[in-house]
Amino acid sequence: MVRHRTAAALAAGTLLLSTPAWLPRSVVALRMKVFARVNGDEGITFPNATLDADRFQELYGHPAANGRSEGAALSDLFWYWLAPGADVHQEHLEAGPRYDEVARCTLAFLSGSSEDLYARAARRTAAVLDTVAAGRVTLVRLRDLMMPVWAEFFHDLVFDRPCPAHVGRLIVDNAEDVVNALKCTRPRHMGRRDRLTRHLLRRLSAGDTTRQPLPTCLTPLQQAYYLQGTFFNTAVVQMSEAMAHLLLALAQHPDVQRRVAEHPDDDRYLSHVMDETFRLYPLFGVAHRITTDDIALDGLPTIPARSVLCFSYPDYHASGYPDPDVFDPERWEHTSARNAHHIPFGVAANRPCPAWRLAPLIMRAATREVLSRFVLDSSVSHTRSIPHRAPCLLIRRDAPLPSRQLSAVRGALWTRDRFEDVGRSIAQLGFGTWMVLDARRTRPAARHFASYDIQGRPLHRSAPSTDGGPHQDADNDVLPASGTAPPATTRTCPYSGPTS
Repeated sequence: MVRHRTAAALAAGTLLLSTPAWLPRSVVALRMKVFARVNGDEGITFPNATLDADRFQELYGHPAANGRSEGAALSDLFWYWLAPGADVHQEHLEAGPRYDEVARCTLAFLSGSSEDLYARAARRTAAVLDTVAAGRVTLVRLRDLMMPVWAEFFHDLVFDRPCPAHVGRLIVDNAEDVVNALKCTRPRHMGRRDRLTRHLLRRLSAGDTTRQPLPTCLTPLQQAYYLQGTFFNTAVVQMSEAMAHLLLALAQHPDVQRRVAEHPDDDRYLSHVMDETFRLYPLFGVAHRITTDDIALDGLPTIPARSVLCFSYPDYHASGYPDPDVFDPERWEHTSARNAHHIPFGVAANRPCPAWRLAPLIMRAATREVLSRFVLDSSVSHTRSIPHRAPCLLIRRDAPLPSRQLSAVRGALWTRDRFEDVGRSIAQLGFGTWMVLDARRTRPAARHFASYDIQGRPLHRSAPSTDGGPHQDADNDVLPASGTAPPATTRTCPYSGPTS
């Protein structure tokens, strides 16, 4: 009996200690099955067996692959995550005069001389580093480290003045809440987002000027939502994630880090490092588009209008390369990003990221500021979704750690990360399933298009105005009091592929 109990205890202990090795992967697989089941088979994922990676950009850039939100149940989930004001978020605006004016405004905000933009990013990074990491060794999460940098940077670009500390906190709280919901590590906390909305609305109502005129096609509330969604959600989140990936890759490849640190003026090599980081860890997982007309590509079956296309960046970026899972900046010495399966900022023919010029410039500035002060070291896992926010050691360059002490700290960080991954993956399963179901229940995109056309004009006289107080509903400015949205049009498509 004692022997059996001992064996059972040993088996239970072995199972418990081994959970970091198998449980997170199992939970992720289960989570993807849950999402696919809830979302149904609406989307067609590319590349696939019918349309391979070599024709991926041909489809992505097709003029009829330009629908953004209207007609896709998947849009409900993204509107839910990016609320409030998702209906005026630039990424979700349908083609037309409203999008054109908003896009011009965004590009004007992001414009400027390279020298000025680089200097702004360097100053903001230096200021944050001087306050956050003052000791010999500091353990940080790189995404958290970079968020105040980009909160202040984009506040400067929008309002052309320094960002007060309390406003920076509002922006960071808002951005953290958005990205934590997107990663399914936390549920939404709309109150945190509303506080930023109210702050922006008060400033605009009081006549506080921005560096560029705001789109006149938007109401004052929509203008606040536009600033919040474009600059203080997407820009802050994406730049923080991009820097977290880049710095974590440097931390885990000391030879690459050493070369970048020792040759800070070598733009070519740092560009190769960034290209490889974007290739291996693309910021976008799947981008969905709705076809506005039939698409007939030579030699392939016709894709019907109103089909939902899901473009998988990771699958595309992994194709056409030797050893695609290996981080190798040297590959770009003999590979042209222009001709490779590499679209970190989308495709020029289908609304590329408006920061495609700005992002690499200011990332170089921030990276050099970090490496001029610290040696980076990290033993944590590195995945595209980076839900752990990239734990990393910042070691003062003028006070290196003895190798034995560094090995001990690195081992402790590795152990903590593996066991944190267990609890985090379970939380992601729970929070993610709940949010997907809640988005299906509230249907923010579908209910919006039941009352407004794709240019935001009311379909009925009784449609509510969107010029009310901030956050009258969790997902839209105002939801219709009654009625339901018509189901999305569906047609049989001859393509096959996994659901999104």
